[in-house]
Amino acid sequence: MANVQIEQLRFGYKRSRPMFQDLSLTLEPGHVYGLLGRNGAGKSSLLRLMGGLLFPQEGYCRVGDFRAAERHPDFLREVFYIPEEFDLPHMRISDYVRVNAPFYPRFDREQFERYLDEFELVSHLRMTELSFGQKKKVFTGFGLAANTTLLLLDEPTNGLDIPSKTQFRRLIAQVVDPERVIVVSTHQVRDLEGLIDPVIILENSKVLLHEPMERIHEKLWFTTVPTLEQAPAPPLYHEPSLRGIAAVLPNPEGRHSKPDLELLFNAVLKNPDTIAALFAQPSLTPA
Repeated sequence: MANVQIEQLRFGYKRSRPMFQDLSLTLEPGHVYGLLGRNGAGKSSLLRLMGGLLFPQEGYCRVGDFRAAERHPDFLREVFYIPEEFDLPHMRISDYVRVNAPFYPRFDREQFERYLDEFELVSHLRMTELSFGQKKKVFTGFGLAANTTLLLLDEPTNGLDIPSKTQFRRLIAQVVDPERVIVVSTHQVRDLEGLIDPVIILENSKVLLHEPMERIHEKLWFTTVPTLEQAPAPPLYHEPSLRGIAAVLPNPEGRHSKPDLELLFNAVLKNPDTIAALFAQPSLTPA
């Protein structure tokens, strides 16, 4: 299984109102892609199209040698999708693994048991007796232990407490692999800062931004100024903060800053054409 290639994809729940039209996107192995967008932008639908759970009206989504919509058995055993909301059967965790693990040839039972131990869960528990957060841990642990080459996660930190979010980030970082594509759709960007790279922003059925963090560092300057009048240039986006005005500015001088994904998202939605023009410019070359 190689990269994910989406070409000229058209999809909508009603043909008269397409959610995606002529959408093209390439995802390379070895990355944790952050898929950001407003409610209704199509993030969950795009994950389902990649996983072969929805079917394009035109164009295609190809994962390696397979078209996702054809749901070839060799494709299905290489993809795992964790939706935001799900129901788990009334069975013990151990029975769930016994029934479902054979569908994934690289499922690692020892790896899954390590996840259960870290989550302070045991395999004889019935899944319907678990809290929502515990169910999410079990399902996420199973998905990671399946070791598929395409892992799709929809709002994975919803329902997790603060320590569990830390666990989640650590576990995802451990399973990043040169042969694996991981896509995380989220609104909780602060939960995943430092983990997702590249960033994809969807709006109005279009990809407004698809850039690695290195380029975001280079092209944009994230800073705080006492007042807008003291900003060195007109901000692409700004909002009040406890320390003054948090702002996103063009970065022609290549100043270093720590990107704020919430500010980035709002800046891209407010000034998509300006930001697209900035990223269209060649990268700075080292002196």
